[in-house]
Amino acid sequence: MPPQTRRSSFPKVVIERDTESEESSSEDEAVEEEEEQEEANVVVPEETIEAEASELKKKGKTPITITLKKVCKVCKKTGHEAGFRGATYIDCPMKPCFLCKMPGHTTMTCPHRVATEYGIVPAPRKNTTTSLEFVFQRQLQPRLPPIKPAYVIPDQVHCAVIRYHSRRVTCLEFHPTNNNILLSGDKKGQLGIWDFGKVHEKTIYGNIHNCILNNMKFNPTNGGSIYAASSDGTISCTDLETGISLSLMNLNPNGWEGPSRWRMLYGLDVNSDKSVVLVADNFGYLYMADMRSNNIISKPTLIHKKGTKVVGLNCNPLQPDLLLSCGNDHFARIWDMRRLEAGSSLYNLEHKRVVSSAYFSPQSGSKILTTSLDNRIRVWDSIFGNLDYPSREIVHSHDFNRYLTAFRAEWDPKDSSESLVVIGRYISENYDGAALHPIDFINISTGQLVAEVMDPNITTISPVNKLHPREDILASGSSRSLFIWRPKKLSNIAQPREEKRILLCGEASKKHTKKHDHNSDDDSDNDIFRGKDKGPKQKKLPLKSSSYSSRKSR
Repeated sequence: MPPQTRRSSFPKVVIERDTESEESSSEDEAVEEEEEQEEANVVVPEETIEAEASELKKKGKTPITITLKKVCKVCKKTGHEAGFRGATYIDCPMKPCFLCKMPGHTTMTCPHRVATEYGIVPAPRKNTTTSLEFVFQRQLQPRLPPIKPAYVIPDQVHCAVIRYHSRRVTCLEFHPTNNNILLSGDKKGQLGIWDFGKVHEKTIYGNIHNCILNNMKFNPTNGGSIYAASSDGTISCTDLETGISLSLMNLNPNGWEGPSRWRMLYGLDVNSDKSVVLVADNFGYLYMADMRSNNIISKPTLIHKKGTKVVGLNCNPLQPDLLLSCGNDHFARIWDMRRLEAGSSLYNLEHKRVVSSAYFSPQSGSKILTTSLDNRIRVWDSIFGNLDYPSREIVHSHDFNRYLTAFRAEWDPKDSSESLVVIGRYISENYDGAALHPIDFINISTGQLVAEVMDPNITTISPVNKLHPREDILASGSSRSLFIWRPKKLSNIAQPREEKRILLCGEASKKHTKKHDHNSDDDSDNDIFRGKDKGPKQKKLPLKSSSYSSRKSR
């Protein structure tokens, strides 16, 4: 008895093939398909299929359509492709350049890719001359050196700890007194303490927060404790020696009550003059907690558009009453803390997209550095400039989709000229066949790329970067790993040959079953030190600092 096939319970399946695949199909493939049908003894007339399809439509069921056509990842249309192909980014012809967001060219031919200072004209200074400006200039001019000091770039990996965190790194902070202590937070809420001078001495506190640790600042009066803000709605004050944590604020005392009520804390800063901890949440509100009594000292103040995240807070180093905030409402705002009310901002710095960070210059506080997702780094003169327009715009690749910590351009706290900033790069570059994501050092006075540093073993993106406040050291967080960069000469002198400077955490022989694209830095076990298309091999880990290659500005 021939086998019977039940088709009444399954809807009709329509397969749409691409025209290219139809043209490339050969006669042998057609013969194989006929042989498979004969072996299965399935013969279904077209009339029967059409009748079944009409019955399914009457019952409210529609046929399933499976399409095999190639679709663009950007515009979702057929006929072309867009996205990364190795180290090359292919633009969608329906969209403008991915880097500068301007039409007429592609990312590979973008003039800003050749030189970051291309086409960047600083805004004119305001014409008004008042006595207040004269006083400011007289106070700030002695702080600026007559001759700009030479930049010292940390350009070689001195030591590293691989797979240090269980999830991706979200923030970094150097110890205020101990030069060899680096603190790091991750997406799981863990707080890591690493003595990179001894490499192997590391501690992780995993019971402080329940989810993302977004920001942290040291207590200015006690270097042994640190404040941290988390997406679980709490502020913690943690003793670094014992790991004991004290909760200063909990915005979700009743637990989960739905996404419309769950408050997450993002921006964080400490005002030492007023002895308050400033935090901001995902609904646009600012909170203040007393450092001495550990209590909330005022009602929350709406400082950004209601319902939007306030991702950054920063107090002016010379005038602590000035507060800078930034958020998802496309604005960075300057506030006077002496009269802090909703809608009472001194200036509103408008951007085209989300502002991921905003910082006053670390020594004089006269400049403002903002990073926006429109691939722009903006510099604003907060004293002598016209705040309606930025003093300079620098095109830089840091627009991303997901699975990454937000890119933030940060000042070099040691640079007395307040002109050097550091930021990681999103679009990869082709270095001898390898797709690498360098870390860029940019001179904001001219928009020139001073240096781009990378390591051939670091194939993931490094969105979190922090320059040491006293030494020529750069700390970078790439996926779950931490890296310490030093200048090449200093690194070779200070590093013994026989000492192992790369510390591998977790299972070194674990096989990776999931493939990751070079532009996706998600929370899974990314393989940083690896060969091409192979699993991790511990024997390839360098005992010494790995080789470095950099390109100076053209």
